[in-house]
Amino acid sequence: MPPPKQIVLLGSTGSIGIQSLEVIRNHPDKFSIFAITAGTNAEMLLFQVKEFKPKHAVIADETKYKFLKKELSGSDTKVHAGENAIEDIVKEKPVEMVIAAIVGFAGLKPVLTAINSKKQIALANKETLVVAGELVTQLAKKKNVLILPVDSEHSAIFQCLVGEKENPVEKIILTASGGPFRGKTSHQLLSVTKEQALNHPNWNMGKKITIDSATLMNKGLEVIEAHWLFNLHPSKIQVVIHPQSIIHSMVQFQDGSIKAQMGLPDMRLPIHYALSYPKRLKSNFPRYDFFNNGGLTFEKPDLVAFPCLKLSYQALEKGGNAPCVLNAANEIAVQRFLNGEIRFSDIPEIISRCLEKIKFIDSPSLDDFVSTDGETRKIAR
Repeated sequence: MPPPKQIVLLGSTGSIGIQSLEVIRNHPDKFSIFAITAGTNAEMLLFQVKEFKPKHAVIADETKYKFLKKELSGSDTKVHAGENAIEDIVKEKPVEMVIAAIVGFAGLKPVLTAINSKKQIALANKETLVVAGELVTQLAKKKNVLILPVDSEHSAIFQCLVGEKENPVEKIILTASGGPFRGKTSHQLLSVTKEQALNHPNWNMGKKITIDSATLMNKGLEVIEAHWLFNLHPSKIQVVIHPQSIIHSMVQFQDGSIKAQMGLPDMRLPIHYALSYPKRLKSNFPRYDFFNNGGLTFEKPDLVAFPCLKLSYQALEKGGNAPCVLNAANEIAVQRFLNGEIRFSDIPEIISRCLEKIKFIDSPSLDDFVSTDGETRKIAR
């Protein structure tokens, strides 16, 4: 039996990170945590280190270093701090796979570093491809690195395409639950609360992605991500509202056949698949019961009530640094909404204004992305 796959988990204290550890916990003979990283939650990181006993633990917030160092004195885990330490840890020789679960723009540099170091990527950070899709995919191709999507929708597309390499794709169909405000008008959305927006009907996710789901920005970001992952023109990427979240996405081929990947709305499933690919390991997750569930329904997205999806398509069509502006403006707008500074309906307004104000760069470098991100955040604030 081969030794367990050595894994670095970036963003271990977030929703995806916690569920990744659950998958790894169930297969100690297959996977081993070489290092885990967190942004600011030193207490949870400490708890995870004590259970999984990685060789390294990194906290991005350098003010938490002394606490972690003291609590882990005498253990075999080496403690590091700062964003540079996160990039350094993915280069380590024993590392075979990096699970990229850091939320937002902060996940880009560690992913690029990991690809440069020829580590397999399990990508849960969609912003990495939204912001710098061309940069990331070209580097992955150059370094012969496989990017395995962890988003449920992109994992579904990836699974549907297995064995179909020679068959042209007519379109892919990304399904969306519609979030907590499905069916509401733009007028009704003027008065929704943070608590209502965080009450997702199907998925248990972090706050940022839950708000993105409520605005349909999450689906917009996924459209951009799908463009880069599967090399498809935006016109071949369709979004369909599917409230039950049982069909995770579909692929339609040139003969009219449609393949769908189905299952209960459980993020552990795509994590499980990415970690074990190309094999499917046995899991004890709940199974979908066709006889004790209602029907499966489908609707068109409402682009008037939920303009973030339309803005995402426009940014993708424009290209250059426009998706970077879209992402940065959205991150700040969502945080401002969660802080109670703006209304839910102000989120797309802020994004739209930033797209108008920020200077367009047709072929941006990594430095251009960094400066665009910083400038956009200032305006969005």
